[in-house]
Formats: sequence, C-alpha cells, structure tokens
Amino acid sequence: MRFLDTEEITRAVRDLCLDININLADEIADALDASVSREDSPPGKEILQQLQENARIAREKGIPFCQDTGITIVHVRLGCEVKLKGDLYDAINKGVAAGYTDGYLRKSVVSDPLRRVNTGDNTPAMIHLELVEGDRVSLRVMAKGAGAENMSRMKMLTPAEGIDGVKSFIIETVELAGANACPPVILGIGIGGTFDEVGWLAKKALMRPLGSRNPDPLYADLEREVLTEVNNLGIGPMGLGGRVTALDARIEFAPCHISSLPVAVNIDCPAHRVKEVVI
Repeated sequence: MRFLDTEEITRAVRDLCLDININLADEIADALDASVSREDSPPGKEILQQLQENARIAREKGIPFCQDTGITIVHVRLGCEVKLKGDLYDAINKGVAAGYTDGYLRKSVVSDPLRRVNTGDNTPAMIHLELVEGDRVSLRVMAKGAGAENMSRMKMLTPAEGIDGVKSFIIETVELAGANACPPVILGIGIGGTFDEVGWLAKKALMRPLGSRNPDPLYADLEREVLTEVNNLGIGPMGLGGRVTALDARIEFAPCHISSLPVAVNIDCPAHRVKEVVI
C-alpha cells in the first residue's frame, strides 16, 4: 500500500490548470501545422496561421491563448493500492482554485444554473473517478470552453437506425454547429451505455490523445469515416470555408440495452486543453 498526501494532487492540478491554458499542447500545434499545408481555402489557411501565431504569443507572454479559460474537468484514475491522506475532491478543487487565481484566469463557473452567481474561483470541477490497478494516481485535466460545449448534442436512437443513423447524427451535429464551435473542431463521440453514461463516453473520447484510434477495428474505421465526411462538409476554419473542418474524431463505446442506441457528440475547438500527470 502506498500513502499519498492529497496536497500533491492539489499542486499537480494547480500546475496543470495553468499549463493547459497558456501552452498549447504539442499534438494540437502539430495538427495545425499539418492543416495549413492541406488547406486550399485562402481565408481558411489564414485562420489556421492566426491560430498558430496566437499560440506562440500566449506561450511567450505567459497569457491564455483563449479568453474562455473553461470549466475544469478532471478524470482521475486512482490505483487501488493508493491510500490517500486527505479528501480527493477537496484537493482537486483547491488546485483548480489556486491555478485560476494565481494565473489570473477567467472564472467561469456559477454555483447554480438558474441563479447564475459566480463562485469566484472556477470551482467546483467536474470530477470523474475511475478505480484501476496499481499504486499511482493519474490526473487528466481538461479546460472546456462553452462555445464548442454548447454545440454538443446527444440522442437516443433506435437500434434499427444502426451505424448509418449514428453517422448521420454526428454529421448533422457538426453541420448545425457551423462556425459557432470555432472550427476546426475535435469530436468526442460516445455510443452505447445509458442516457447518463453516453455523455461521459463522449467526453472521455475527447480527452484521448489526438490521432489515437479505438482498438476495435469497427470503431476505428468509423472514426476515420466520420473525420473524412466532416471535412467534406466544406465548413472550414472558423466557418469561412475549406477542407479542414475537424482535426480529429474519436469514439468510446459501452454495452447498452437491446432497445437502445444512445449517441453523444461532444465538440471541442482548436483551443483543445487536455494534459495528464501521473503521481
């Protein structure tokens, strides 16, 4: 059994909140580089180059590369051989509060969806806990802006609609989002489970490394097909037309009821802020 003081988790979350908002992940920077070379539309190419320049300025000046510094989502993979000294949820929220306060990041969380009173420190975080083998704690932290999040959708399909229905719903979601999701987008797609589970599947898919493919060949092929069809829509960077509407599409799936086929599409923008630390 390994004993871990939750103060280490607080420090790690704080540092990740600052890092993901200021330093664009290498995988996104590389994807933008590749997109510039294959974008035929002059306005689209210019937008992609502006995104690159924006990331450079943010990194050099130590400022956020997007004004919407997001709501914090934390996926915790807690090893069963770890004994925490302290409250896990409290430690994470202290880390979020410290990161957003120390970094002068915009606080975007309200304590109640109808009363709309800002909590003042961007807490509470949305925390997803998964128990795994081992004596380590993995913290995958995401800052999710509202622009793309608000364009996300879920639907309970009938099993008869099958894979074609799933694809149609995904493409329709991107079409409806248009420029509002600040393309080029990244798609996290959940299939199966239940009404509540499928949304997390989509978010979990979104938090995977860019370009990673589902280990199941059926779903890996579907990821590629969806990405191709989305890029054939012609929406382009920031909706100005072009070949690069999406940088990636990733799918997570789960067992479901014989009468159900839940599908969720969680959209993210090119300010894709996800990084992980293992303690």
